[in-house]
Amino acid sequence: MDRAGELGGERQSVELAQGTIRYRDSGGGGSGETIVFIHGLLVNGLLWDPVTNLLGDSFRCVVPDLPLGSHLEPMHEGADLGPPGLARLIADFIEALGLERVTLVANDTGGAISQLVVTRHPERIARLVLTNCDAYEDFLPPFFRPLQWAARVPGLLTALIQPTRLAPVRRSQLAYGSLIKNDPDDDVLATWGRPFLADRGVRRDTIAILKGISPSYTLEAAPLLAGFEGPALLAWAPEDRFFKIALAERLVSEFRDGRLERIDDSYTFVSQDQPERLAALIGDFAGGGAG
Repeated sequence: MDRAGELGGERQSVELAQGTIRYRDSGGGGSGETIVFIHGLLVNGLLWDPVTNLLGDSFRCVVPDLPLGSHLEPMHEGADLGPPGLARLIADFIEALGLERVTLVANDTGGAISQLVVTRHPERIARLVLTNCDAYEDFLPPFFRPLQWAARVPGLLTALIQPTRLAPVRRSQLAYGSLIKNDPDDDVLATWGRPFLADRGVRRDTIAILKGISPSYTLEAAPLLAGFEGPALLAWAPEDRFFKIALAERLVSEFRDGRLERIDDSYTFVSQDQPERLAALIGDFAGGGAG
């Protein structure tokens, strides 16, 4: 088993039209409610482990490794990996597992894609939780836009990510240290950069994703969020330097049933910095009082 599998438990896989998606599933929980966790660019499902470890006994926690740059198997050549295609992929994944009325929890790039899921494919989504994530004009935020530029120059994106082979670089403010405030687990960080550097197909997928990202999608989705019939919880870290609290205050107003909760002492990856607080909010929101 790969090192990522050892860290996060054994993965299952499901075949979709776009390719193979690996995922982990905690099985039936005490409340019978299902929560699907969506990560962002250049990380995998291990992002959510500190939270799912707290919720897995009370809920069915399903955590896919999406094709966002840290996935282990490339998608089929020609698969649609633009934001609408990724939203369709998440909807297809939920359908393939036969899941109904799920709570969708998302972070970072995955939050932008999840906005497209609930506006384009809401049929199986009962509730939405957004932690710090892209929205409106910030898809991507300015700090990360050089990744898009690099994706258009052959070899340049690989050159930018290559230094993350070194632990001090991974943990620095130039990499994941700007997204995690409280002493990140370097074994987890190592699994996030390795697939891109090791597999040409994963690099091809990542370049396609970066080329497809545009704020036009999140700007189009925002006014449509009012049509989502379920409740929405925004669990947001005000200290985040990339996704400001003003963005959350603006976004929560789009939902017909929206609520904003602030999470202190955290950067973008709230699940890593404040898992107990986030698990409590998600658990109560999903109906199990797991907090």
